[in-house]
Amino acid sequence: MSFTEQDLREQLVDVMLKMAARGLNKGTSGNCSVRCGEGMLITPSGVVPDALTPQSMVFVDASGAAAEGGLAPSSEWRMHKGLLDRRPDAQGVVHCHSHYATVLACAHRPIPSVHYMVAVSGGPTIEIAPYSMFGSAELAEAVIETLDGRFACLMANHGQIALAPNLGRALAIAEQVEEQAAVYWGTLAIGGPQLLTGEQMADIAAAFGRYGQPKRRPKDA
Repeated sequence: MSFTEQDLREQLVDVMLKMAARGLNKGTSGNCSVRCGEGMLITPSGVVPDALTPQSMVFVDASGAAAEGGLAPSSEWRMHKGLLDRRPDAQGVVHCHSHYATVLACAHRPIPSVHYMVAVSGGPTIEIAPYSMFGSAELAEAVIETLDGRFACLMANHGQIALAPNLGRALAIAEQVEEQAAVYWGTLAIGGPQLLTGEQMADIAAAFGRYGQPKRRPKDA
């Protein structure tokens, strides 16, 4: 399905409002982006979700420039642009400071294979990108390298990030990362988890590839 630029602007507002409503973000924290033509649309810096409109989304072109005189893009625009540039499979990126994921990120604890749904991240674990200053080129590179083909990771002393073929899926992954962070945190409080094996996680990854409704061939005209 193809979307117009207006569709994408509306989707960004919707995702930011959902993140706030579902407790994944507080205040002006977090941001999201979506591929748009040769550039991307990204949420503006320092604007609370309730004040966002489709027209307040910022277009950043292929060179990294935004229109002069308009709202400034999120301080994390380098990270979003770097991911979209180097991950052609991704169309949308969601970054948030969800509670349990941020707790683990601040403790520098990656999420191990505590539950089969960890596999939504694209791997048997959810790793942590090393700390760098927010908005920096160093943080962007650290996140890109840590993801390394996966769909989600934690960010040390910061939060979490997810990407996917569309914004809705990226949001769903971010929600699941938060859920798995909460599960892992809970197991640590009662003595620690019993982890799934590498073989079990490989079976889960294969099963995920078959999950959902089968694609139907169109009927002959």
